[in-house]
Amino acid sequence: MKHLLFLLIAFTLPSKAQTSKVLEPKLENIKWIAGTWHGEAFGGITEEIWSEPSGGSMMATFKLINDGKVTFYEIEVIREVKNSLILQLKHFGPDLKGWETKDETVDFPLIEITENKVVFEGMSFEKNSDNEMNVYVDIEDNGKTETVKFNYKKTLKNSKPLKQLIKVKHAKETINIDGIANETIWKNSEWHQLDQLWLGEAYTADDFKGRYKLSWTKDALYLLAEIQDDIIVDTHKDPLVAWWDDDCLEVFIDEDNSGGEHQFNHNAFAYHIALDGNVVDMSTKREGKLYNSHIESKRNVTGNTTLWEVKIKLFNDTYKDDMDNLPTTLQANKNIGFALAYCDNDSSLERENFIGSIPVEGEDKNRGWIDANIFGTLQLID
Repeated sequence: MKHLLFLLIAFTLPSKAQTSKVLEPKLENIKWIAGTWHGEAFGGITEEIWSEPSGGSMMATFKLINDGKVTFYEIEVIREVKNSLILQLKHFGPDLKGWETKDETVDFPLIEITENKVVFEGMSFEKNSDNEMNVYVDIEDNGKTETVKFNYKKTLKNSKPLKQLIKVKHAKETINIDGIANETIWKNSEWHQLDQLWLGEAYTADDFKGRYKLSWTKDALYLLAEIQDDIIVDTHKDPLVAWWDDDCLEVFIDEDNSGGEHQFNHNAFAYHIALDGNVVDMSTKREGKLYNSHIESKRNVTGNTTLWEVKIKLFNDTYKDDMDNLPTTLQANKNIGFALAYCDNDSSLERENFIGSIPVEGEDKNRGWIDANIFGTLQLID
C-alpha cells in the first residue's frame, strides 16, 4: 500500500520520443518549478510550495487536504549530486509522524531536463506556462499501470488593485436554490448595496433598488439578490438575442482574482441571468453562448420585489468551450474577483440603466464585461 502511494505522489510523464534540446543537469534549468502550486488530486486539494535554488538544492513542502482535513504531508528536496540531480522525499501523517524510518528516503534519480520538462525516474514535471504545469501519475495496481494527468496552477503575485474587499462566510448547511432564503447563513450574513450607476440616466428609489448577500461551500459560490424594480421587461424570447437589453441579473466572476481583459476569453466570466433562468456570456467565438450548467437560479416575486437565489460554479482560466471542464473546489482564504449588476429596462428598445455593485473610475463605467480589473474582491472565510 505504501509503495502504491509513493507512485501516486510521483509525477510521471508518458513515454515518448524527446524532440526538445536536452539541458545540463543544473538547478538553474529547472527553477521554473519554484513557487506555490495548487491543484486537485486523490479526491482532495493539493498544495506544493517549491523554493528557489540555493545552496545546491531546492526544497518543497506538500500537503493533501480531504474534506477540510490534512491527509498527509511531504518534505521534498532536489539536490545536486555527482554532476546530476536527485529528488528525495519523506512522508508524514497529519500528526507529523514519519512514514519512513529515520534514515530512509524515497529517491528519484534524474533522467534528463529539457526546456519544458524535468524527468526523474518515477517523477516528472511538464511546464505549460509561467503559472501552469501538467503532472502525470503512473498508478500501478494488480500488475497494471495507468497514467493519470493532473493540472496545477501557480499562485502569482496579484497585480490587480485590491478594492471592495468582502469577507464571505462558509455555509455549514445545504443551501436550497428555491428563492425562499430561509437558510441560517442568509439570516447571519450582511447585505451589500447594489447602487452604482454604470450606464444611463440617474434613477429614483421608486424605479430601482437592489442589495445582495453571499456565501460559499466547497462546490460553489452562493448569491442572494433582492431587487425592487417597478417594471419587469422580458421581450427577447431568444436568449441569445440582445440579452443585455432585458431585465436581468449580471454576475461577474474572476476565479483567481487576477484581473485583466476577458472580453472573448475565459480569464473571467460575465454571466447574464435572464428572468427565465437562462445564463449567457460571450464565448471565445465572439458570440453569445448559454452557460446554464454553470449557474442554477430561482427567483420569487412579491409585488415589485424579486428575490433571486443563485448557485455559481467557478471555473479557472483554463476553461475551454465545447469541452468537459471541472469546476474549482473552493476553500477558505481564497480570493475571487466579483461584481454584481442589474440591467434595468422600463419598456424601451434598450435598457435604460445598468446598476453595479462597485464604483468604477472614469467616464466609461460599462467595462465589467471586458475588464476584470474593475471587479471587487471576495475573500472566503470559515
